[in-house]
Amino acid sequence: MAYWLLKTEPETYSIEDLRREGRAIWDGVRNYQARNYLLRMGEGDLCFIYHSSTNPPGIAGLARVVRTRIPDPTQFDPGSPYFDPRATPERPRWYTVEVAFLEAWPLIPLKELKALFPPDHPLVRRGNRLSVMPVPPEVAERLIGRKGSR
Repeated sequence: MAYWLLKTEPETYSIEDLRREGRAIWDGVRNYQARNYLLRMGEGDLCFIYHSSTNPPGIAGLARVVRTRIPDPTQFDPGSPYFDPRATPERPRWYTVEVAFLEAWPLIPLKELKALFPPDHPLVRRGNRLSVMPVPPEVAERLIGRKGSR
């Protein structure tokens, strides 16, 4: 099993939205490195849901990957902001996964995450953060253990 961080703006899609729906595809990712991480995900992998563009940003809960290598349907929809005119159903360019809600947590703010992640990890390093990132197993285990002590 691998661990991942999925970044979302809570005003657009939050852990509570995922709780209400139960399952959702993680669509709209339009960064090649993030897409490649989505392609590496396996069924059963755990995903930390990270709320960004909010004060404070941080990890808000946990989901599990339930389906992989799904062509992102938004790439084919001309009405979608994620439409890609070069993508076709025969040759999709963008893929996603379906995740299932596991649990919402009291927010673990970025300030606390900086003490848990290695200083060179993209999540805690200054600058742009990818919307999908791997999480080292030792960090994931510390996060899962930490939420239980909150």
